[in-house]
Amino acid sequence: MNITDPIFHDEAKATAHIEAQRWGGEPVCPHCGSLHVTRMGGKTQAGMFLCNDCRDKFTVRTGTVMERSHVPLHKWLLATHIMAASKKGMSASQMARMLGVTYKTAWFMFHRLREAMRDGALAPMGGLDGPAGGAGIVEADETFIGREPGEPITKGVNHKMKVLSLVDRSSGAKRSFVLDFINVKAITEIVTANVSREAILMTDEASYYVKLGTRFAGHGHTNHAAGEYVSRFNPLVHTNTVEGSFAIFKRGMRGVYQHCDKRHLHRYLAEFDFRYSNRVALGVNDVARTDTLLAGVVGKRLTYQTARGAH
Repeated sequence: MNITDPIFHDEAKATAHIEAQRWGGEPVCPHCGSLHVTRMGGKTQAGMFLCNDCRDKFTVRTGTVMERSHVPLHKWLLATHIMAASKKGMSASQMARMLGVTYKTAWFMFHRLREAMRDGALAPMGGLDGPAGGAGIVEADETFIGREPGEPITKGVNHKMKVLSLVDRSSGAKRSFVLDFINVKAITEIVTANVSREAILMTDEASYYVKLGTRFAGHGHTNHAAGEYVSRFNPLVHTNTVEGSFAIFKRGMRGVYQHCDKRHLHRYLAEFDFRYSNRVALGVNDVARTDTLLAGVVGKRLTYQTARGAH
């Protein structure tokens, strides 16, 4: 998608584009689901619809993360495209300059879009979709970034924020979670809730995976402490996929965002997970990724107070 496209600069074209993406030419009332709606006329009611059943008025923003925003839709579209297309993210200060809005507005827009990137998928990863129709393979690993609030800096990683990520090798999907503690209980709860029992789990040598691995169809692990990153006996046994995703995440967080408070980390993870799960290697180009993100804005809300507070 070319950023010189009129939808990024013309409000009427941007509105028509978003309406087509959301409703496909047949507006639906977000309040009652009725198809009996009328487009209202006049300059003051441009882009507004009236539901003939519940009698409520609405626009294409209603029921989305863009609701009650005073930012023009063409600027929302441009921000959506740039965020979806930027592999390592885009700073709010730069986006503010590009859109001609304040830093506060750009920051809030980005957090709303990150909320739209949270798919909330509940289906277990690694079902029967692996090589030759066998069990799927899911890699699990942890990474550490930034600083845990209130923790003094010490040797090791105890003072850093903790993240657990899962990557389904077959679908390419990634899910990440913020942890308060790295222990057997926390790891077990997340992995068992998100990975199919028919899957093969791939991990490193960490002790909290030993018993957990017995719950799945198989468990392969490598010994990173001994310099083993791919098993000598089976080249499928490794966690290089999830570790590669961590490299993209950390380059973005350190090089673009530079600092992230723990209360916002789950949304930044959603941003990087979204782009990783919808990457070019999986056949998803920038246009398709932007359309997917645009579809995700529906049914989600995020107020400024919520964005500034704890998750």
